[in-house]
Amino acid sequence: MEHDDLHLNLRNLQLSDYPQIEALMNQVYTDLGGAWPKHTIEQLIREFPEGQLGIEDSDQLIGVALTVLVDYNRFSNPHTYDDIVDSKERIQGQAEGDALYGLDVLIDEDYRGYRLGRRLYDARKELCRQYNLRAILAGGRIPEYHQHRSNMSPAEYIEAVSRKELHDPILSFQLSNDFQVKRLLRKYLPEDDESAGYATLLEWNNIFYEPEQAVVDTRKSSVRLGAVQWQMRAVQSAEEMLHQVEYFVDALSDYQSDFAVFPEFFNAPLMGLREHDSQTEAIRFLADFTEQFRNEMSRMAVAYNINIISGSMPLLEDDRVFNVSYLCRRDGTWEEQRKIHITPHERNDWVIEGGDQLKVFETDAGRVGILICYDVEFPELGRVMADQRLEILFVPFWTDTKNGYLRVRQCAQARAIENECYVAIVGSVGNLPSVDSLDVQYAQSSVFSPSDFAFPHDAVLSETTPNTEMLMFSDLDLDKLKVLHNEGSVTNLKHRRPDLYDVRWLNKV
Repeated sequence: MEHDDLHLNLRNLQLSDYPQIEALMNQVYTDLGGAWPKHTIEQLIREFPEGQLGIEDSDQLIGVALTVLVDYNRFSNPHTYDDIVDSKERIQGQAEGDALYGLDVLIDEDYRGYRLGRRLYDARKELCRQYNLRAILAGGRIPEYHQHRSNMSPAEYIEAVSRKELHDPILSFQLSNDFQVKRLLRKYLPEDDESAGYATLLEWNNIFYEPEQAVVDTRKSSVRLGAVQWQMRAVQSAEEMLHQVEYFVDALSDYQSDFAVFPEFFNAPLMGLREHDSQTEAIRFLADFTEQFRNEMSRMAVAYNINIISGSMPLLEDDRVFNVSYLCRRDGTWEEQRKIHITPHERNDWVIEGGDQLKVFETDAGRVGILICYDVEFPELGRVMADQRLEILFVPFWTDTKNGYLRVRQCAQARAIENECYVAIVGSVGNLPSVDSLDVQYAQSSVFSPSDFAFPHDAVLSETTPNTEMLMFSDLDLDKLKVLHNEGSVTNLKHRRPDLYDVRWLNKV
């Protein structure tokens, strides 16, 4: 068959197709009794028409996939072929089932080599997604096992096929279509001499499956991030600065943002409210405002219905200073993330100490983490959070020169790729010579994505104009991360080698 002569069409099967289905089953199942009777096919088409798929070339049916709805909990456990097709060849499906069960995929022998089986499997997967079903299950024969039965157990044979040391026409095909072997089924089809009665229980999981629940409890899949590239400016009071903060929160909320993100030490101009004998004294003075700012930003999160990443502020605790960022949720709760790695300037001039906890926070708009500026330059932290199913990483930063900024930017892009998550970096701009350490700023706030076909070609979702006060918005599709984790061009998280290396958080306090 020349491919130029093909005129393929994928469609649902009809009752009138039975003669062609019968001929195809007789051709393929010469060793297993041939075709099902007409009443079996009619039952499938009548009870679940969407699940019965065919590929035709012109008017000739050349490929068939037969599928039934089943209860996942029942058929993800050991069962036999008789549990799905009884002795009178009636299909034992469940109309309210939460999984698909693949009965047969048949391809005309004259049309082998065109990947038509994969086309039918892809259609099944799409059906599973559209119907919000948990999985596709199948009992898979291992027809080449009889050739190795004398020197291999079924489990050893399956392992050899999975390592591609052996080829099995059914199991190899299933594995190449992202199915996983869940268990070995004994006496699945006793008359199947080629498989010695064994079969594999295969499963393909629908990563988009969502159990039925109330709409208000449904997790968001599309998230809008709003960020403030903050201008450092002289102020006369904390209240004046909080008024400016509220202005930006209000503006971001007007655009239905789920998050408002501020830079590291964005309220540092408050150090200019009075003279200080040293920078150590100045940072402790700034810490006096932290509780007020946290409380006010928590109030704004509720009032404007937006989650706020508070940038960062100094926290004085037991006469020790920490650099802390707050997640202020719109439900009124708040949590903190302390900067772990302290820069030489922070350590030497401000005597700031590093925190010892790393968290991933659950929000109504995804699982998020915070790494403050320098922390993003340490890849171990991102990997630990990725193991906790991180989706969005926020990086409030403060850099004075472009080379310092580029360290943050390029490391943040690496974290997005290697951990398959979104990363937002948000900084401050402007000059304030009257305050130590605020004389120059450099920032270009950005949102980075993983690098694959579903994302922008340069893996940059949004970015601001450098060194200009402005708002930045970016819409993040969390479902794209699910697809990437499972079906990306490369899957960094899945392909790690825990047999060779490991990244663990040692502090259990």
